[in-house]
Amino acid sequence: MTMPVSRRRFLGTSAVLAAGAVAGPARAADTSRAAADPTYTIRNHGIRHTVMGWCFNPMDTLELARHAKAIGLTGIEGIDRKFYSDVKKLGLEISLVGSHGFAEGPCDPRFFDQSVAKLAEGIEVAKEFGSKKVITFTGMRFNGMNEEKAANDCITAWKKVLPQAEAAGITLCVEHLNSRDASHPMKGHPGYFGDDVDFCVDLVKKVGSPNLKLLFDVYHVSIMNGDIIRRLRQHAEVIGHVHTAGNPGRGELDDTQEIDYPAVMRALTAIGYHDFVAHEFLPTWDDPILALRHAAMVCDV
Repeated sequence: MTMPVSRRRFLGTSAVLAAGAVAGPARAADTSRAAADPTYTIRNHGIRHTVMGWCFNPMDTLELARHAKAIGLTGIEGIDRKFYSDVKKLGLEISLVGSHGFAEGPCDPRFFDQSVAKLAEGIEVAKEFGSKKVITFTGMRFNGMNEEKAANDCITAWKKVLPQAEAAGITLCVEHLNSRDASHPMKGHPGYFGDDVDFCVDLVKKVGSPNLKLLFDVYHVSIMNGDIIRRLRQHAEVIGHVHTAGNPGRGELDDTQEIDYPAVMRALTAIGYHDFVAHEFLPTWDDPILALRHAAMVCDV
């Protein structure tokens, strides 16, 4: 025979259990600005940290590269190609080589041939500098667009250059971007065709080459789709590169934004991803290098 539990007794017991949960060993990582350590260097090797150079403009590129090396980052991307040789001499890799840009992609017939040519060029540059990845995009929507044809044009463009990429051991990475944030030209991209990460995954799978992967940008996925960790697990086989930034605002990976980056990084390594994660946030702190060091600390798994 069971005894009924009174509401007062239930609430008292719940309070004790809740207090025990708070006091237990599982605590969220301190990602606050106050926790930033100006001496921190990367201690773990679960992922390979890299930095997106354009975010730190107008800082000198080689100065940024030297700081990145001192923090323990292994690569840099999003920089002018004229710096590639000097960056390599510093001991950093070019983690991702640019190509045709997000605005003029193969979904639009006006930019189809241009996109193919720039991808082919990017593959050759990657070969020259020992890089293993080249970025690609779908491009923007346009008047009179047929979505099925636009998707097929993307697939056709990538298939044209994939034999070249496969022969060189280079992976093309299709980036998903958000079309929701119109507050800043680099915080969001209204009108971008590949603004649904699951759609981008479908494009990658339809091509069916191990040398075409998804660039999983955590910031953009957070805005457009959410459910980040489940999607990492769901799309593990096609993830070829990762970007970070805080949401909202595309700022630092601190406690002013909503993404739990330590949990996301642990999920990444749990699915077997141990490759480049590029920090692509727009620094707002007075010391942008401390912000980069903090991002490395938060994501050090």
